[in-house]
Amino acid sequence: MTTTDTESENARKAPLRRGAVRGEERAPAPDLARGLMLLLIVLSNTAFHLWAARHGPSGWQPVDGTWADRAVQFTMITVLDLRVYPLFAFLFGYGMTQLYLRQTRAGTPARAAVGVLRRRSLWLIVIGLSHSTLLMAGDIVGYYGLLSLVLGPLFIRRSDRALKWWIGIAAAQLVFFTALPVVTATLQGELGSLGNSEAEADYEAYGSGEENALTALTTRLTTGLYITFAAAPLTLLGGGYLIFLLGFWAARRRVLEEPGKHLRLLRRTAVVGIAVGWLGALPAALAHVGALQVPDDAQSEEGALTILRDFTGNAAGIGYVAAVALFTHWWTNRPRRPGRWGATAFDAVSAVGKRSLSCYLTHSLLFSPLLAAWGLGLGEHLTSATMALFAIGVWLITVAGAYVLERAGRRGPAETLLRRLVYGPRRSPDVAARQAG
Repeated sequence: MTTTDTESENARKAPLRRGAVRGEERAPAPDLARGLMLLLIVLSNTAFHLWAARHGPSGWQPVDGTWADRAVQFTMITVLDLRVYPLFAFLFGYGMTQLYLRQTRAGTPARAAVGVLRRRSLWLIVIGLSHSTLLMAGDIVGYYGLLSLVLGPLFIRRSDRALKWWIGIAAAQLVFFTALPVVTATLQGELGSLGNSEAEADYEAYGSGEENALTALTTRLTTGLYITFAAAPLTLLGGGYLIFLLGFWAARRRVLEEPGKHLRLLRRTAVVGIAVGWLGALPAALAHVGALQVPDDAQSEEGALTILRDFTGNAAGIGYVAAVALFTHWWTNRPRRPGRWGATAFDAVSAVGKRSLSCYLTHSLLFSPLLAAWGLGLGEHLTSATMALFAIGVWLITVAGAYVLERAGRRGPAETLLRRLVYGPRRSPDVAARQAG
């Protein structure tokens, strides 16, 4: 065995110098962002539970309902649809870097710290596929688990200079592959026909309209496998990993832990990102409600309006993160007023962020059996507006549950399981000291 092989083997077997993050180490901004993110995610996931509604060319949001339903559809397309996932990706990359830095600063060898990330990613894939198969085909945990499995070893240890170069490369990839079909169609004079409005509606891939439970499970499994093992690699090829790398970069500079040191960056990012994101989705939203007349193909999943909406969604997601960081900075530095309800609300939403995986899975436990055709089928009787109210109610239930756990000093069940799978059984202080010594 060579010297290099021996060093690699020793690093692989080296004990971790510390376990998961402790409560007193947590910064409020990432937790608040995750808590609010889950509200946005549960709202954006409502569309495929409306399986009995009439859907339009996009195959996602319904096209019928009252003025209130149309207002909800317009708002979701503008503010939420494919604007929340970049927010999740940024926070995911940020959290990966935090985990790695905590380990290495405590003395854990770099290889062993990367091994923690690898185990975490593998278990997230298992959890995500189980979630998609049993409850919700649109699971994103497995998708981001696979992305982190690749991106962690490739980028987490790179220098700041190299990381900046790769951010530029990823941005160029994203722009090129996004613009390529639009430019090609424009040159051929076929921009309006880009896409396919006759394709299978997106919501059908989630199996919520299937009355047979086994058929629905098969549909969810197929969709889950595609999202995890096909969509994730395509994201890597298309430059979608850019948001992850931005999370890596921001975590190294503690942008969310110390927002007061980055106020100019955060203000510009919030204003520009949200403006670009909302304006980019505005044509699709106007077309959906009939205020803008465009060909059906342009509104389809691969149409020009959808491409524009999806591309600008990356800016919106980053803008949302910056806005939350600015709010957290203002909140934590404002004059204290004991007993205000706002403090409880802030702590409760942050408690959801600390237990984001548990709350995310709870959403599906409350949604799918009640709304899907294979369950109680209540989704048949809801509209976009009433479904949004239902989703907010589900989120509030998780807020209450997370706050109770926070007051009791307990982690979420999914977080407890994941920590045990990643770090192993909890060690007593004397055992940990002997291993570290």
